[in-house]
Amino acid sequence: MKLKDKVALVTGTSPNIGGGIAEALAAEGAAIVSVDASAANADDCAAYIRSIGGKALGITCDVTDEAQVAAAVQKACETFGRIDVLVNNAVLFNKKGVLGMPLAEWRKQIDVILTGAFLFTKYVAQSMIDRQVRGSILNIVSTAGHQGEPNNIGYSTAKGGMLNFTRSAAMELVKHGIRVNSLTPTATDPSESSERAQRWGRAAIDLSAARPVFEMYRSRIPMQKLPSPSDYGRAAAFIVSSEAEMMTGTDLRIDAGAIARYWPWDPARK
Repeated sequence: MKLKDKVALVTGTSPNIGGGIAEALAAEGAAIVSVDASAANADDCAAYIRSIGGKALGITCDVTDEAQVAAAVQKACETFGRIDVLVNNAVLFNKKGVLGMPLAEWRKQIDVILTGAFLFTKYVAQSMIDRQVRGSILNIVSTAGHQGEPNNIGYSTAKGGMLNFTRSAAMELVKHGIRVNSLTPTATDPSESSERAQRWGRAAIDLSAARPVFEMYRSRIPMQKLPSPSDYGRAAAFIVSSEAEMMTGTDLRIDAGAIARYWPWDPARK
């Protein structure tokens, strides 16, 4: 197991990407601290991992509230002794453009994605330094952070900022033996998220309205198949483990070729 006896704190643990990453890290032996603004997401993720024999703690936390972040990190360390891995995945979706987005909504979206990553990185990194843990921090980006997506200004801007936040934090923390990297997902097949929700004891997610949208994404991606949360989870387990000990300040793309694609090429046309 890549992460045997390690402790991983993951923010944003819905049954989608965050839940898939949390389960993948648990499968590699990590104890999981599941953090989410939704108590259901935090607790259901942790409860499922415990139900299959893993160790997990659910914490409800507003990632933009410094006192709550500090308390969450302290609780994790009190419960498991330390934190070896941090995954900054907390996100707020709000697809609006620069002309239509109210300032308050812009600030809230930027705050959840960027300030949340800043606060958890600050407090978890300090806990690693205090305990002499040579830890690993992973920031979840998006293909929207690499490319210009219209009518998604807050999300695209925040995710683009995460790329350089990763590089800057990596350079600052390298002297403490802490590695900081990012992982870029893309449009994600929703089927696994629906199955995961059911395993967590929830109702199945109705995907009928979403399927045409995701079919459009699938047809335009070079590999002609959308990644799943498990694909991201396996990559996350690798990059936070000792197998990637010489990687820091790096972005790992699990995007089925989306960013590399030459813009006029239509991969659906043979």
